[in-house]
Formats: sequence, C-alpha cells, structure tokens
Amino acid sequence: MLGIRCLSGQAAVAAVSLAASMLQAQPIPRPDHVVIVIEENKAYTQIIGSPSAPYINTLAAAGALMTQSYGITHPSQPNYIAFFAGSTLGVTTNNMYPHSQFTAPNLGANIRAAGLTFGGYSETLPEIGWDGESAGDAIIGFYKRKHNPWANWQDATLPLPPNKVPLSVNMRWTDFPTDYSTLPTLSIVVPNQNHDMHDGTILQGDQWLQQNLSAYAAWAMNHNSLLIVHFDEDDSAHANRIATIFYGPMIVPGQYSQVINHYNFLRTLEDMFGLPHAAGTIAAAPIAGIWAAPSCYADCDGVGGLTANDFQCFLDAFVAGCS
Repeated sequence: MLGIRCLSGQAAVAAVSLAASMLQAQPIPRPDHVVIVIEENKAYTQIIGSPSAPYINTLAAAGALMTQSYGITHPSQPNYIAFFAGSTLGVTTNNMYPHSQFTAPNLGANIRAAGLTFGGYSETLPEIGWDGESAGDAIIGFYKRKHNPWANWQDATLPLPPNKVPLSVNMRWTDFPTDYSTLPTLSIVVPNQNHDMHDGTILQGDQWLQQNLSAYAAWAMNHNSLLIVHFDEDDSAHANRIATIFYGPMIVPGQYSQVINHYNFLRTLEDMFGLPHAAGTIAAAPIAGIWAAPSCYADCDGVGGLTANDFQCFLDAFVAGCS
C-alpha cells in the first residue's frame, strides 16, 4: 500500500489493520426500495418445503432463508406492533386501542424523519387513511386493522405531532404502483385474510404473492431493491418459529441459522437506513452474513448508464470490500 511504507513500527501495523478491517467490513446495504410482505399464522415447517407454497419456496431457494426466525408472542397484533415500534406498547389483544396510546417512535415516522419515504398497502382497505376495524367479507377477504400497525399512529393534525404519520401513508393495495421506481423507500404490504393465509389456505396465499409481487421481485433484482416475505407468528403449536425470506441482488442465497425475532428484523431495517433504535432493538443484533459484497463496476448504483451517483457508490463499495 502506498504511503504505509513511509510509516514505521506500530503506526504501520495500525494502518495495515485499519485498511484490512475497512476492506473486510460488509455493512448492511441500502436498497433503493424495500417491500415487506407480512403473512399470517403459519409455522416455518408449514411453509418451507410445502408443496402448497411453491412460489415462496422458490424465493427461499434463491434468497436468504432465515431458519431460526421467531415471533414475539401471540396473538397477531402485538407482533405487528413489536415489529413496527420495537415494543408491544402494552398491546396484548387484537382489539382496537386508542390513538393516544401510540406516541412512541416507530419505523414509519423514523424513516420519514430521515428524509425517506414510507407507505403501507393493505388489501381490501376501503379508502386511504381509513381507520375502521374491519372491512370486506368472507368471499373477497377481510381487511383487519389488527394487521395494520401504522394505522395506530396516523394523524390528520398539521403539523404532525412527534412520531405520528399522515393518513396518506395508509394506502389500499390498489394504490401499489405498477412503476416500481415510484415506490416509497420502504413499503409494507398486508394481504387480506383470504390471501395472507389467516382465513385462506397456504396455496391461496402463495398464489396471491406470485400473482401480485413476482413482477416486483424480478424488477428488484435489476434495480438495487429488496423483497422480504415475513410471517407474524406461527399456529401456536411450533414454538412461534416462522419463515423469513430476503430476496434481492444484495443477498447471498442460502440458509442462515442466526436466531432472530421481530426486534432483530426491525434493527436490521434501522441500520439499513441509518435510523435511531427503538426500545427493543437497542440490544438486538441486526441480521448479518446474508449480504453480498458490493461489486466494483462502472454502473455502480444499478440505475443504468453512468450517473452522478456512480463515483460515490464506487467509493462506498470499495471501502466495503467489493469484488
């Protein structure tokens, strides 16, 4: 290394060690877009290897499958709150709680405060910003507010109170764009109860995911973006072990046995976007080992053609140990 030979003794050793550690470090990359799909009430062993979930298993085979992922508790709603806010915040049931209870920092408000964008897309939600408990029917599938944590923090007050989010982020599935480049930085997709496996079958949920998100998954591979499929809890009979899958160009495909829960998952997203840590994520380790070293190439940011971002992207990639 040029310059290190001008040093002597401990200074040279320190310089070499610092350079080596910089090259070996692989920080969590920052995708341009992240889409998280939350499924319902199925254990890891009910999904992984199941012939009723061929598409999910295709994603698992081509992505990072977390083999020791766990929900926090039962029933559903406390798990959603824990994932979104790093704490169950006293929520123990699937009932509606008053908005006044939800003043804590949360993923949606934090990512907006960082100058990025957030959106939640709920199937069968009647209208943007709707605050009711249930909509739909058994035939088309029910929307349930218990599966929509950001609704607890939505607020129409201007300016927004601390840690609140505007009604506009509480969107319908039909608002999900077909031009994926216009997606928020972070999106969470909640199918209705026929399609998230709560009321419907595993096959119904798998088919809905393939029909509605496979185009995004393919697009993500060529646009520095990420798809995550994550379950809230198991069926109460498998120690709350669930399936969590990461799929995108920044992922090293494989099976990973790091023990994680919703707090580790949230901590990973916080570190990915440089967000402050919530209560339960302060001591939680981010998900490690699944991230590919960035490539050192001309079109570094993956946008297509050389852009103003490519030089800084190349420098960041080089420091992170690109290949």
